[in-house]
Amino acid sequence: MKLKIAIVTPASIIKPELVDGACATLRAWGCEPQEGEHVRGEHGSFGGSYEERLSDLRDAMADPEVDAILCSRGGYGCAHLLDALDADEALWRYPKPVIGFSDVSALHALWRKHGLSSVHSSMAKHLANFGPGDPINRRLLSILQGEGCQAVEWMLPDAPFAPGRETLPMHADGEAAAPIVGGNLAVTQALIGTPYDPFVPGAIILVEDIAEPIYKVERIFRQLRMAGILRRAAGLIVGRFTEYRPSRDHESMERMLSQFVGDLPQGAPVAFGAPVGHFDGNLPLLLNTPAHFTVADGRARIEWP
Repeated sequence: MKLKIAIVTPASIIKPELVDGACATLRAWGCEPQEGEHVRGEHGSFGGSYEERLSDLRDAMADPEVDAILCSRGGYGCAHLLDALDADEALWRYPKPVIGFSDVSALHALWRKHGLSSVHSSMAKHLANFGPGDPINRRLLSILQGEGCQAVEWMLPDAPFAPGRETLPMHADGEAAAPIVGGNLAVTQALIGTPYDPFVPGAIILVEDIAEPIYKVERIFRQLRMAGILRRAAGLIVGRFTEYRPSRDHESMERMLSQFVGDLPQGAPVAFGAPVGHFDGNLPLLLNTPAHFTVADGRARIEWP
């Protein structure tokens, strides 16, 4: 059966050629791309007005023939849509995954609230630029085809070190069986205390971000500490933090974050360096569904039953 993939732009403007390229990759796989009416829209910095972006997402969610919803890009704007989508019970009659990352983390949080799995993954740009044969794109295809999410494994980075200063841990051995929640740190932090707060007790937290100063990320992690979110987590997966500048207080983001490893419960796995984030190696992960996360012998592994 041919998979129908709806493409929508719920946040910032997407370059039309990237939509064209993504559609070409989907067709090469034998899928049927279905463009939202306003997927190429423009309204200020957004990919359409609030009403247009909401309409396209509603149409995709309510269509029983749509198998998955691919967000064309992130940027900013998904949070605008959460209340209206959440309140419309009819939209949840035909459950399907939403695909994307970065600002799309707000939609992942909404899907979690409704008990639905979603796919933290690159979007139209990667599909267009790397094509149907790319290994990362092929991983996404296997998820779309119902083959499940391939296990993700990586070597743990070395502990950060600076002359005259202590070495701090960048991992904690352990294992956890729990859903993975989160995604982009700045986006998910803004949802704490709302009906869409993704940081439920007993979940494995995933974080990544781009162009955030070290002190801002530290501020957020101190909030996670003081709110008790870290001590109630089953584990922590630290993806890539890209395009930031070292500060006078911390020579790297990883060194700063290492001070929070001990805030998780004893035995909870923690791993830095996950291949997730704003870079070309961003591997698809299933969120909001049971996963098995293990850290041991200098390696980390995530697999799904």
